[in-house]
Amino acid sequence: MDMEVTAWSSLHSAMNAQQDRRPFSRATLRRIASFARPHRRQLNRFLLLSTVTALLAVATPVLAGKIVNAIVRGGDPGAVTRLALLIAVIAVAEAALGLLTRWLSATLGEGLILDLRTSVFDHVQRMPVAFFTRTRTGALVSRLNNDVLGAQRAFSNTLSGVVSNLVTLLLTLVVMLGISWQITLLALALLPVFVVPARRMGSRMAAMQREAAHHDAAMGTQMTERFSAPGATLVKLFGRPADESAEFAARARRVRDIGVRTAMAQSAFITALTLVSALALALVYGLGGHFARNGGLEAGAVVALALLLTRLYAPLTALAGARVEVMSALVSFERVFEILDLKPLIAEKPDARRVPDGPVSVEFEGVSFAYPTADKVSLASLEDVAALDSRGGTTVLNGISFRAEPGRMVALVGSSGAGKSTIAQLLPRLYDADTGSVRLGGIDVRDLSAESIRETLGMVTQDGHLFHESVRANLLLARPDATEEDLWDALRRSRLDTLIAALPEGLDTVVGERGYRLSGGERQRLTIARLLLARQRVVILDEATAHLDSTSEAEVREALGEALEGRTAVVIAHRLSTVRAADLILVVEDGRVVERGTHTELLAAEGRYEELYRTQFERPEAERTGVPG
Repeated sequence: MDMEVTAWSSLHSAMNAQQDRRPFSRATLRRIASFARPHRRQLNRFLLLSTVTALLAVATPVLAGKIVNAIVRGGDPGAVTRLALLIAVIAVAEAALGLLTRWLSATLGEGLILDLRTSVFDHVQRMPVAFFTRTRTGALVSRLNNDVLGAQRAFSNTLSGVVSNLVTLLLTLVVMLGISWQITLLALALLPVFVVPARRMGSRMAAMQREAAHHDAAMGTQMTERFSAPGATLVKLFGRPADESAEFAARARRVRDIGVRTAMAQSAFITALTLVSALALALVYGLGGHFARNGGLEAGAVVALALLLTRLYAPLTALAGARVEVMSALVSFERVFEILDLKPLIAEKPDARRVPDGPVSVEFEGVSFAYPTADKVSLASLEDVAALDSRGGTTVLNGISFRAEPGRMVALVGSSGAGKSTIAQLLPRLYDADTGSVRLGGIDVRDLSAESIRETLGMVTQDGHLFHESVRANLLLARPDATEEDLWDALRRSRLDTLIAALPEGLDTVVGERGYRLSGGERQRLTIARLLLARQRVVILDEATAHLDSTSEAEVREALGEALEGRTAVVIAHRLSTVRAADLILVVEDGRVVERGTHTELLAAEGRYEELYRTQFERPEAERTGVPG
């Protein structure tokens, strides 16, 4: 390792020194060890090879000194050849071991990344919907990328660096002190001149990097929001393109200026430290040459000291920042463990059952529910807030009881915010009821397996969410083993086959982010096709036609007719025209069922339902009488 590389290492350590230095616990180390345990054989080989490589690195300067001594003394020419061959063998061995060590390092690091990422990904999938409604997606993705990579460096870089540098440093010091303790101490006296500027320059450059990262993040957020389909539409309708462009350009110029300053600072730093290293070498050659002329030191010893000097400064500066690098890696581990420590609110029982075969009933008995507080489902760092919102825990459902007989439809109507969608979310077990019981086929959903619930119950929401994938991929999400014929049958029954067949790529047409390449009605019919393909026995429709025009609503209703046929259904609707034929209508207000009955019975009762119906369907008095308003 030459002095320029040593300077870069010192600068990197100094910049890392500005990172978080929070204390860590033994529990954190034990958890790290648990992740490393499956890779312990590779880790042991890795550490052993790093140690051997360090030994070889110190051997080469010593052998070079012996060659010089052999030449000066004019001894056996064969000795010089043998030493030169030995140096060549060591060089080849170093290269081979370097490649092998790098392979072990990459395998170990990438294996750790795989374990951490899959653990976090699987854990996040088990988190309740409330977790995703509160969390910034970018912050969560960063944990799976940046922090996992930071944790990986602890094994692939920091650990091997500490071991190899420590062995190299100790061996180099022992050999140098054995050759000349005076020159060694003088060389060490120059170390502060080497390290102190690195600390100061590192602090300045770390501050510049933080500012650049802040501007980069702001630009990334601006691009992410403005370049999505709804964001671009909003900017075109209400935005100020000139102001947006000026703001973006100002941040981009600032990042450019910081980049230029950083490059110049790095260049000045490397030049200065290279100069310091040259002065250190001059000291070794000058003082060593003086000792050699006076007979106190052999010429070969001077050469060995000069070569060993580069092997001394590099591990010293690296180890000076090793603690910081270790702490930075531990912080990354702790940020990953923060996610893993969030306990999912929904847990499947070891002896979970399946929904019985045949038609399925839906039943709520005395169900009360309050959305979980933030501290149970989120982290302040994932929400980008100083402290979590302490509000929550207010009961939104009170004593809900009803039964939907197999193959029958129950409709939920009422004011916005009354709790209708919350009722629907308890059925697929997106949340668990606080009290009471929610049952499918007579079995509490808490006793059912998640797979069985998914196979039994399907849901169409008002936004008709689709992934940025092909029509085929979005459909196969419901039933991966579906055949081509099954796909087209589902599209035909959802009144979407003609449209998909007319597309240039047919089923392989990419629908765009959230399905924005399709109209609202087409998105809804595609989600209905997905429902038909899954062949689930219970269907939940949560405002499936709420945001559609009359034509699209008629098409979606026709498709829903196919979806509801022979199935138990729970339908949530603001438009009462869609629920007239329901077998049972529940009027929900303030989290309670205030009325129940058929359409005819509820109209005759002249209660809340009749009021809602009259508001929607009776013409205003002025229109009926012809009196202008």
